[in-house]
Amino acid sequence: MSSSADLPLFRFGIVADPQYAAIEPHAGMNRYYARSLGKLAEAVEIFNGEELSFVMTLGDVIDGRFESFDDILPVYGRLRHESLFLLGNHDFAVPAPHLPDVAGRLSMPAPYYSFSRHGFRFIVLDGNEVSTFAPPEGHPFRTLAADRLAALREAGAINAQTWNGSLGDAQFAWLGAEIEAAKAAGETVIVMNHYPVFPPNEHDLWDRERVVALLSGHVHVAAYLCGHNHVGNYGRVGACHFVNFKGMVDTENENTFAIVDVHADRLEIRGFGREESRTLPLQAPALP
Repeated sequence: MSSSADLPLFRFGIVADPQYAAIEPHAGMNRYYARSLGKLAEAVEIFNGEELSFVMTLGDVIDGRFESFDDILPVYGRLRHESLFLLGNHDFAVPAPHLPDVAGRLSMPAPYYSFSRHGFRFIVLDGNEVSTFAPPEGHPFRTLAADRLAALREAGAINAQTWNGSLGDAQFAWLGAEIEAAKAAGETVIVMNHYPVFPPNEHDLWDRERVVALLSGHVHVAAYLCGHNHVGNYGRVGACHFVNFKGMVDTENENTFAIVDVHADRLEIRGFGREESRTLPLQAPALP
């Protein structure tokens, strides 16, 4: 007989990088864009069989065509749970006039935001804020992005890639303030972003070092969840687990998604398809 201690406080679903488009596959990159509709439908069916607080997609809902939202968002509409999104680089591979419309098309409250569930604060970042592709033409963040990228290239950084981005200083300050507010409220923090920050990888956020230093400096910051690097990854610094989920768009027929069971003393990631299952102990247990 299982005790109440074995039951999670709550559960949530994770999807990473569907990158849907009604285009031919790129076999060399192992990406099958049109197949993501069926894969997402399969994930939705599994999610609907569970009691979930929400389902988060970790960016790259589409690839390159704004009208692709018209095909994939109705699949999300079949969810009986709250569906939440954050922004990925491929979501901005749309004609320039649509760049300001992406977050709104996903019904996001803002490009970055936070929310709380059962003693946990989820902080959702916009890693595209300072990039060479997401800000509108002529925006100061485009100039700043070019400067940051040039400096990283000069330093020989492996993540000095045009497909990555970074946080504006105001967003980074907001992240720090949210972490402090969560501490004052007795909440455990889980951060979500499209871009990984650890272990070091060519797909990492340009300002990965300051993000890792901030998160690992707080014992109540439990995890950082991301996509973007489609093969997945995992690392830990201090109390913070860094989990990179595999990309749904990859492979012709294999799926990948996850359900996270949140316990007072651990996160149990249940991987489906190619996604790995993991048990992540929490250093600072949350109160039920």
